[in-house]
Amino acid sequence: MLVKAYLSSAFGHFEITGSMLGVRKVQRCEKPGIADEITDDHPVAVCRQQLEAYFEGLRKDFDVKLDWSGEPEFHQLVWAELQKIPYGDTVAYSDIASRIGHPKAVRAVGLANRNNPVAIVVPCHRVIGKSGELRGYFYGLDTKMALLRHENPHRYAEQGSLF
Repeated sequence: MLVKAYLSSAFGHFEITGSMLGVRKVQRCEKPGIADEITDDHPVAVCRQQLEAYFEGLRKDFDVKLDWSGEPEFHQLVWAELQKIPYGDTVAYSDIASRIGHPKAVRAVGLANRNNPVAIVVPCHRVIGKSGELRGYFYGLDTKMALLRHENPHRYAEQGSLF
């Protein structure tokens, strides 16, 4: 049975959906809804707790049970590789394509990245263009930059004006 939990943060409101098999979705929502009653050890509750700690700067890694059943194998391969990107680092789409053994599948990696159902936990925001530019993010490039600044404020600091 699928259940939902909600989290409000400086990055917006999030709806977390899953079952005892694992978390299926972490997605932004307009406002929190009514959460289902679940135990603290339920994968959805664990995900909520870990996301909250991440947003508070207390957590860098996620240890959440995920349920990707029914998702394309190629996407699952990409998402598993995304989980290996260290906190505060970025890699290019072409790097992911090479790492999974499909160096010419850069666009397919981008599509899998875009279809990532477990945003932030599976850190698709850490994937950028080969020349270092930010590329599409389903929550917008402002949110992508905010997440990168959250993880690595020195590298992604805002530039002030001299005048």
